[in-house]
Order: sequence, then C-alpha cells, then structure tokens
Amino acid sequence: MAATPQNPAAAQKPAAATPRRKASRHRGEGQWAAGHFTPLNGNEQFKKDDDGLNVRTRIETIYSKRGFDSIDPNDLRGRMRWWGLYTQRKPGIDGGKTAILEPEELDDEYFMLRVRIDGGALTTRQLRVVGEISQEFARGTADITDRQNVQYHWIRIEDVPEIWNRLEGVGLSTVTACGDTPRVMIGSPVAGIAEDEIVDGTPALEEMKRRVLGNQAYSNLPRKFKTAISGSPVLDVVHEINDVAFVGVRHPEHGPGFDLWVGGGLSTNPKLGVRLGAWVPLEDVPDVYEGVLSIFRDHGYRRLRNRARLKFLVADWGAEKFRQVLEDEYLKRRLTDGPAPAEPVSRWRDHIGVHRQKDGRFYVGFAPRVGRVDGATLTKIADVAEAHGSGRVRTTVEQKMIILDVEESQVDSLVESLEALDLSARPSPFRRGTMACTGIEFCKLAIVETKARGASLIDELERRMPQFDEPITINLNGCPNACARIQVADIGLKGQLVLNDRGEQVEGYQVHLGGALGLEAGFGRKVRGLKVTADELPDYIERVLKRFEAEREDGERFASWATRASEEALS
Repeated sequence: MAATPQNPAAAQKPAAATPRRKASRHRGEGQWAAGHFTPLNGNEQFKKDDDGLNVRTRIETIYSKRGFDSIDPNDLRGRMRWWGLYTQRKPGIDGGKTAILEPEELDDEYFMLRVRIDGGALTTRQLRVVGEISQEFARGTADITDRQNVQYHWIRIEDVPEIWNRLEGVGLSTVTACGDTPRVMIGSPVAGIAEDEIVDGTPALEEMKRRVLGNQAYSNLPRKFKTAISGSPVLDVVHEINDVAFVGVRHPEHGPGFDLWVGGGLSTNPKLGVRLGAWVPLEDVPDVYEGVLSIFRDHGYRRLRNRARLKFLVADWGAEKFRQVLEDEYLKRRLTDGPAPAEPVSRWRDHIGVHRQKDGRFYVGFAPRVGRVDGATLTKIADVAEAHGSGRVRTTVEQKMIILDVEESQVDSLVESLEALDLSARPSPFRRGTMACTGIEFCKLAIVETKARGASLIDELERRMPQFDEPITINLNGCPNACARIQVADIGLKGQLVLNDRGEQVEGYQVHLGGALGLEAGFGRKVRGLKVTADELPDYIERVLKRFEAEREDGERFASWATRASEEALS
C-alpha cells in the first residue's frame, strides 16, 4: 500500500523547534517534507486558509443566491477552480492587453465550467445530459478538450447548483477539474474493447478515482497533477507529457502490466516524462499512483508557481532517486524492473475510423472541427448512437469522439448519420490532425483567436491540397502555455502579436516545427525569426507542406524532415 498521507491540517503548522531565519531568506522551496509549511505566496496562503473543496458550500448557500458580486476574491480566482470554475474573459479586450490588465479587469461575470470525464467514458444518457445543460445554461457551448473533458462557457453562478445536481444525477462531476489538485485521469478511449489491447486499465482508473477525488489528503498540491493510463499499443494518452503515466507493456516473465513514467509537462518550460524502469501489475497501479501523488504533495516545490510542477522535482532528483523515494518511503517495497513500451503501432493515435472490437462488434471514431461542438450536436450524437444500438461513447485526447458497440450491419448507416452532422469518420489529414485551445474568445491568458482560426484553416487546406494524405498535426495555441501541445506537434503555432508587412501589430503565431510524441518523441524546432500573421497562415502551411512533399525521402515523416530541412525550406 502507499504510505499514509500526511494530515494536511496538521501539516500547516511548522514544528516548534524550527529555528528562526532572517526575513531576507526564503525557506527552501516550500517543501512540506522538509518542514517548510509557511505559505510563500498568495496561492499557498489561500489554500492554507481554507481547503478549496469547501468552496462548494459557499457557492450553493451564498454566491448562487446573492450573485457574482458577493463572491470572495480568493474564492473567485482561486478556490472555485477546485470545482471546475474559472472566470472567462470579458468580451472586447484585445490580446495586447492580456498581460497589462489586472485580473478583475479581465474577468467577465460568467464562468467556464469543466466537466471531468475520466477515461473519456460516457454513456449516451450522460452525453445527452451534458448536451442539455449546454443548451439550457451555457448558450450552447460545449468544447471537447485534449484531456477528454467537456468545457462550458457563459455559466452564471446562479445556475451552478442546478448544473451540479443534473451532472451528479447521471454520475458526472466537476470536482477537482481545475485547481492544484489531481485533474481528470485520461485513459484509453477503447479500454476493454480494442482487439489489440495489452491490458485494460479501467479497474485501476476507477480505484484511483475512488481514493483521491474529493479527498482532502490530496486537495492541496503544489500545482495541478495530470494522470494518464492506457494499455493500448497505439499509445493513445500522450503519456510523455503527464505528471504520472502508466503505459501498457508485456513483461517477459510476469505478463501484461504497465511501465511507469513521471515528470512530463509542457507550458513555457516543457519536459518529457522519464521512465522509472518499473513494471507495475494492474492491481498495484492505485498504490503506485497514490505514492507518486504523495511525493508531489510532500516534496513538490511550493515557493514559485512557475517551478511548482512535478517535472521540476523529477529533473532535480533524477529517475533513480525518485524511484528510490517512492519505494522506500511510500510503497515500503521494491518495484519490479520492466521493459519500455514498444513503438506505437500506428502514426495516428486517435482511433478515427471503423475498427473491430474484441467482441466482434465495431467502434467508430469521428472528428469534430478542433473540438468545437455544441449542446445540440452532443444530444444528436447520443440519439444517433442509440439509434444504431449503442449506449456508450468516448472522448479522446485529440479532441475527437468514438461511438462503441456497433453491430457490423449498422456501421455504414452510422457513418452516414455522423456525416450529416458534419462529424466525419473519414476526415482529411487536416481535419483529423488540427487541434486548438480555447483562445481569446473566452480565455483570460490568450493573446489571439484559435478555434475559428483552426476551423477556417482546415477548410482552406482541404481546398488547396485535396490530395495530401500524410499524417500531420497542426496545433494552435492562444498563448505560450501550450494547452494545445504546440511543442509536440508537426506544426505548432504559438499565438502572439506580430507585425505585418505594413508595420501594423496584428494577431499571429510563432512557429514550432517537427515536434512529436510516440515515434522519436521530442520538441519542435524554432526557426529564428519565423513568425506568421494569422492572415498568412494558410499560405505558409501550404508552402511548407509542398516543400515537404518535394524533399521527403521514401516513408519519411514530416517531423523527421523538419528536423533536417534547411531554414529556407521551413520559412
């Protein structure tokens, strides 16, 4: 079993024997395990003052009744995240003011609300409720994220208790969907059904949820904590960029299990996760997960927010020390050495198209445009699934969806019904491979527009390059924080303000080229001075892709070509 977590309430009090230090010196990195319990920044202070989970009571009894103006600032921009709520960007504020205005100047009186969908697993009944809530309370908004969640916008605080009531009535929740907490646990969307699956991680994922969701032992972490588990040989949960990941492997002696990775993450200081060299059987995954989570809580850096992710601790300790601390102090036993994952069996990891299940039925993956759907479409997807004999759907980490359990006789009709909703099971590489973050439309950190830009880019590239058939990922991000994984895309586009040919400041993107996960994982290359305006984007991508087609070697991937290509070819 994992070590018993420290009592967070007790952990807030420094030991009586701790010597006084000069006011000019900080106390280490704020690590609880080193006895550093005094809050070293405002975020740590408000978490000490009151656990974020407790804000739900105030939302239900005070804020939803008295309205937006009654909300305490530390709840509004802090603890409400523990229940999936962020204030959204006030309309009409351009990207040049993002870093200039104070938070209260950027805040609208509406919220983004994130529904956590662990493993991407939904019943059609749940999906229909998600769609109905969107239509009734969120002006139809319901984006699919690259972590399998659904995000609403335009949520009024007055409506939040009723939304929770409806979600929880069908087994869904927004608990710790945001905040310094264990966020949604992403999992293979075809867990338990794919013919080629190594091991089904669903039992472990369910036990992990049972242990940590709503548990105050884990509700005050140094920063957010991202989890992934998959037994698919497709490697379909971007395990390299999660704080902890369990990747399906076959041990030569012990059989199917998981390879353990820790310390991945992107944002402005990206790091790929590292293998600990440990093989974990299915039944031990929850204990190991709890152990890694506890290390982060106890040893994670709390002094500076920009160094508070687990990736910085792992980088400082190294894999060997991290594994030793996990085994000696938390698990109290040794882990079994094990093999690394094999290379993914497909260059696409999104499960788009028609695939046979292990039970002889089929699953059908389909592509919205950059994850943008709406409540009416979600309810129609539920209707279409049920009309073709399915009661289960899934979301993916590529902003896509899957309908499970379709009889062979129903597949063609299902695909046609999806096409009628503009949801393609046979998308172009551009539609299949393009994703976008929320962008300036709603996000307070964003500098440029992304969702509409991504959708129009797809249309334009399909028109210009209808014969292009290579796997390609094009990821648009509205700011440097990499929510859309720009550093690991074939073409990553980081939003910023740039100068056009008339010297005017306009929306544009810094370009990253040749990033990848899975095969030869690594971060994209930045060509010095390579920035494009939003209007120039289709021209630029068409130009680069045509050079790739002209210069590539037989079977060469875009990422490999971009790594060796000249700067002139990439400009």
